[in-house]
Amino acid sequence: MNIATQRQKAETFRRLHDRAKILVLPNAWDAASAKIFEAAGFPAIATTSSGVANSLGYSDGEAVSREEMLAAVARIARVLDVPLSADIESGYATDLENLKATIRAVIEAGAVGINLEDSMHDGSHQLFPIDTAVARIKAVRAVSDSVGVPLVINARTDVFLHALGEKSSRFEHTVQRANAYLSAGADCAFVPGPSNAEMIEKLAAFIKGPINVMVLPGMPSAPELQKLGVARVSMGGGPARAALTATRCIAQELLHDGTYFGFTGDIISHMEMNQLLTAKT
Repeated sequence: MNIATQRQKAETFRRLHDRAKILVLPNAWDAASAKIFEAAGFPAIATTSSGVANSLGYSDGEAVSREEMLAAVARIARVLDVPLSADIESGYATDLENLKATIRAVIEAGAVGINLEDSMHDGSHQLFPIDTAVARIKAVRAVSDSVGVPLVINARTDVFLHALGEKSSRFEHTVQRANAYLSAGADCAFVPGPSNAEMIEKLAAFIKGPINVMVLPGMPSAPELQKLGVARVSMGGGPARAALTATRCIAQELLHDGTYFGFTGDIISHMEMNQLLTAKT
């Protein structure tokens, strides 16, 4: 993919965050799932770090190497015409130089957006200090500007997800971080964890820019989220785990019943998958 094409895709992806209509963003875990989402009509696709990691034989949480993750991103980007955003966890880096290397590799892989977490993947379940997290976002923006591909930065804060600090302090802490990240150059603030309408609406009102939420049990529908002020809703690893659940059901049926109903009924055909994936090889 050339830089001009990637730049155009990045600009298209950024416009999808204008809050005129909520961006329902499905998360793919391989090229085939990404192509199915695209064929369904989604205007953009994202990856899921957990789904990709699991498909490669790793647990979530930066257990997979940067090289393996971005090789998967490149395979997905190759088959898509719509913009692709890569979930790169915390960038597979603790220092700015390695983070910059990750960002250059993301762009080379063909993605035009990223999720960047403020969690430190060192087993502590703590976040980078806010000044450090801000510096990381500024570094990402500087690299993308220098390359000429204006990455859409979805800056994720995990205050709610990891239940950090006193419950009464989490809203203020989240808003402080989200607004700092937006001021540093992020395009969207990603707040996974909350799923009730009252809290989501409050976050949307106090965060000074587009916000992204992740589907969890009890999450309002996409039209309802739009009314609450949400710009983007993503699925995380849910679709990937749903596919794995179907696989487990097939396994149980085969083992215990010796029947084949789970994969011989109304399923995607071999021919359809070939047709979906042949055009972009």
